[in-house]
Parts: sequence; structure tokens; C-alpha cells
Amino acid sequence: MSRTVDFADSRLQTNLAGIAMNTPVLTASGTFGFGEEFADFVDLHRLGGVMVKGTTLKPRRGNDGVRITETPMGMMNCIGLENPGVEIFLKETLPRLQAYDMNVIVNISGSTCGRIRHPGRNAGCAPA
Repeated sequence: MSRTVDFADSRLQTNLAGIAMNTPVLTASGTFGFGEEFADFVDLHRLGGVMVKGTTLKPRRGNDGVRITETPMGMMNCIGLENPGVEIFLKETLPRLQAYDMNVIVNISGSTCGRIRHPGRNAGCAPA
């Protein structure tokens, strides 16, 4: 699938580890959710890609209690990797993201190497 969008200036096109991108602009995992939450604020077509929030093999509810607090130097968070799990991500979220014709880099989280390899295999990812 071509990642070329008609607005893109060819001088911005880049390649990161064999991944062709229209621009070198990527979102940071954990700060941009799964990406689609920001579609009303950012033209997702103009991104080189989105690094989605941490995704685990099984759904995670995240932490109870206070999750975000201000500090004198900024903020601290303790979300707890809340996510729907790889199965729902692949069936529901990924197809919606693919409509934006941008690269999707999945942040796979797990407590053991086996738990990290398994979701990657499901997503058709190349080994890191």
C-alpha cells in the first residue's frame, strides 16, 4: 500500500528502518492514545505515523484511584496500561486507523518475553 498523500512535500518523505513515511513526524506512544482520539484536532493524514498506546495480550482495566496529579514541575501519571487487549485492537481499532493511510507502530507491552512475542505475531509484526 502506498503511503504517498497528495499534500506531502517530497522533501519531507523519509525512511525509518525500512518504513516509508510521508513525513518524519510521529506521535509518542502514551501521549496520543490510539491516535483516532485526536482526529478532530490533528489531520492524521499529515503524520508519518502514530505510535499507539501500550497494548497487552489481554485487556487491562488500568489502575484504580488517582491516575494523574499535578506536581510543582509538571504532572505524574499512573494509568496502568489501560487498553482493550490485542484481539480487540486488531479487530476494531487497527482497521479504523488504517483508513488514515499512515503508518501504525504498535507498542506491545507484557510482563514476560512470551507475552510480548505473542501479540506481535498476531499483528503480523516483524520481530524486533
